[in-house]
Amino acid sequence: MKALIITADDFGFSPAVNEAVEEAHRRGVLGTASLMVGAPAARDAVARAARLPGLKVGLHIVVAGAPPVLSPSEIPALIDSGGKLSSRLFRAGVNFYFRPAVRAQLAREIHAQFELFRGYGLGLDHVNCHKHLHLHPTVFALIVEIGAAYGLKAVRLPYEPISGAAPDLLGKGGAGQLAASLFLLPWTELLKRKIRAAGLQANDFIFGMRDSGRMESARVLRLLPRLPAGVTEMYFHPAAHGCPELSAEAPGARHEGEFAALTDPEFRRALDDLRIRRISFSDLPLPIGS
Repeated sequence: MKALIITADDFGFSPAVNEAVEEAHRRGVLGTASLMVGAPAARDAVARAARLPGLKVGLHIVVAGAPPVLSPSEIPALIDSGGKLSSRLFRAGVNFYFRPAVRAQLAREIHAQFELFRGYGLGLDHVNCHKHLHLHPTVFALIVEIGAAYGLKAVRLPYEPISGAAPDLLGKGGAGQLAASLFLLPWTELLKRKIRAAGLQANDFIFGMRDSGRMESARVLRLLPRLPAGVTEMYFHPAAHGCPELSAEAPGARHEGEFAALTDPEFRRALDDLRIRRISFSDLPLPIGS
């Protein structure tokens, strides 16, 4: 059995992203979205989600590279000179792990994001982290600890199998992508064990990391026949039209092309032909004993 969770990240980032999510759910194959609760268009995203009872929404926690939910004065150790959560990921990660005062501020920010999500009145389908920073043991531990009070049941496992994209890795940039995959492997294995220990559910595999911003129709249709048995998440960053803010966040990304892929009838046809079942995180059974 092959099952696929099709997700759009950065829901709430801008009206262009929100429009893409709504249309890709109505006209395409999108079933799940990850909400940035503190983003400028979050309220618009929530209003759209309320009109789409079939759209499952999760929390896209942000701990780096974006504005915080709390006032910067409440979490000064997390903030850069521009008033955003620091995008210096290595330094932030070291501080999260070794400095108790920084961990306390991080916990307050994560708690505030869970609280804001609950205040929007949405069911919590899943949790993941902007830039996959829940791979960091401190961030993940706080998500589990805080999320328990908010109905946390599932998280994203950012493990993209090398075998699924082996032919692509032979091309330009393939060596760098392969090296990145191998570097992340021990961290994803550790996260997998922690997910099980916490009694949470997760996908088995993911696609969209190596091809982030380039998940267009041709690439998606090439990946679908290679999906391994089990539960795969395929995630996108769609936009219905040009969005300068999104382009500045991810230069070179083809957000409109990803939106086109999600609404491409060939995507749905391929899922049917390959007998791939579309699901959400909330469809996954919790592990026995959880």
